Amino acid sequence: MASETDPRSMRSREAILNAARELLLEGGPTAVTHVHVADRAGVGRATVYRHWPQAEPLLVEAMATVPMPFLDKPTTPTRDWLRRELTAIARQLELDDVRAVSTTLANTALWDENMDARRAQFAGILADRLAAALDDAQARGEITLALTSRDAAALAIGPMYYRSTIEHATADSALIEAIIAALGTWSTD
Repeated sequence: MASETDPRSMRSREAILNAARELLLEGGPTAVTHVHVADRAGVGRATVYRHWPQAEPLLVEAMATVPMPFLDKPTTPTRDWLRRELTAIARQLELDDVRAVSTTLANTALWDENMDARRAQFAGILADRLAAALDDAQARGEITLALTSRDAAALAIGPMYYRSTIEHATADSALIEAIIAALGTWSTD
């Protein structure tokens, strides 16, 4: 097996990650398979398997290099923006591959420092963006938060993750509306 410092191994690893990232952006998580990645990267399937014996860690690593589209660029009214964003997150969590990646990431992070760093990165991005949007909404008088903006961010994402990964069910519009209402008192439009 080639060393992680071997230039050929490093080039193939980078080609594989680039291919996985491209496939992820083009076709979503289901497009990132060993076969598709090997074809796109121009390497043999054995090379992909040597670096990533399972598809989920490859997908997680590819995801770490793709810009996070959720909760980015908030608009007003914040409540409508939040409804759209939470609905988009909920729809992604319905996909088996996204569910597999998110649970793999959470599980592996318990024992692997690198995966824990990626988990913290994803969580931090989501929490920072949502907390900032809620702080801005509160400053504009759109909402009086019932808890800190960081805790509100956890309250917003947590039930959808639970519904998807533990219950294997859909976070429907009623749940999303209940989450939004639980964040605080919204001003009337």
